[in-house]
Amino acid sequence: MQIPHEAVVLRVFIGESDRYKHQPLYEAIVLKAREAHLAGATVLRGPMGFGKSSRLHTAKILRLSMDLPMVIEIVDSEEKVRAFLPSLDGMLGGGLVTLEKVEVIEYRAGEK
Repeated sequence: MQIPHEAVVLRVFIGESDRYKHQPLYEAIVLKAREAHLAGATVLRGPMGFGKSSRLHTAKILRLSMDLPMVIEIVDSEEKVRAFLPSLDGMLGGGLVTLEKVEVIEYRAGEK
């Protein structure tokens, strides 16, 4: 059975080399989202991208390959995600944060 739900996706665009308290920033954000009991988070690593500085980050150029684009996607209700946003304020030095309304189709695992 498919059940539609109103939710939001929080996307955080950062660099692979970004850190927070001596650990990768993407890892710190996912762990903080888990601690906040958000529904789910996924980290995506991009092979190429650029941001506000227009500096190109790509896996094709060896000297830039250590700072590839990273996107953290977090999904939950709008209320829970908005409550999580202040946690990001103290963690992010730079990057881009977006919020998008989505319809979630939940697939439940069957009993084994």
